[in-house]
Amino acid sequence: MPLKITRICCTIALGLLFNACSAQKQAGGSGWTSLFDGKTFNGWKVGDHDTTFKIENGTIKVNGPVAHLFYVGDFHQHEFKNFEFKAEVMTRPGSNSGIYFHTAYQEKGWPEKGFEVQVNNSHTDWKRTGSLYNVVDVKEKYAKDNEWYTEQIIVKGKRVIIKVNDKIVVDYTEPEGYQPPASQSGRKFSSGTFALQGHDPGSTVFYRNIMVKPLAD
Repeated sequence: MPLKITRICCTIALGLLFNACSAQKQAGGSGWTSLFDGKTFNGWKVGDHDTTFKIENGTIKVNGPVAHLFYVGDFHQHEFKNFEFKAEVMTRPGSNSGIYFHTAYQEKGWPEKGFEVQVNNSHTDWKRTGSLYNVVDVKEKYAKDNEWYTEQIIVKGKRVIIKVNDKIVVDYTEPEGYQPPASQSGRKFSSGTFALQGHDPGSTVFYRNIMVKPLAD
């Protein structure tokens, strides 16, 4: 093969490799899959008050009456037991939201199945960002309003680790044989999907770069 053609082929190959690496980086790296394309709600579903969720500048903007946006897409048949989940979040002052895991779609009301990881840096509710809501509640503030921060949830078996900006704020293991109160019968480790919470019309929260990495059982 002539030298000139060889150089052209090498240049093309390097370009393809660079693009592939860049795409992988944008998708979160090895093993990570994006759940939100930044343009549509493909793979997501909300029941009552669907106007609470809008797409704005590549983000999911949450503002409006109580509503929950559930991931119902094809990836992993939207059923996750052990996983790493991460998202970038930004709150406006006085806002409240949450990220549910091990949950299931329901038309209205607060999700009865699964756990909520709190998103709240300055709302009147004292349970701050990173709390495993009503299980391990965090009083300290690890993120600020009007700034993007990362919230990460790692679940393996009956253990969950929650990180805010890469700092562990909750490390909880469900006790053996634990039975939740009847009013919270769905708050047990199992499997399920993810949901984003619209808490109230006075709260405005943004989500982007929503990704998951399934882990082995």
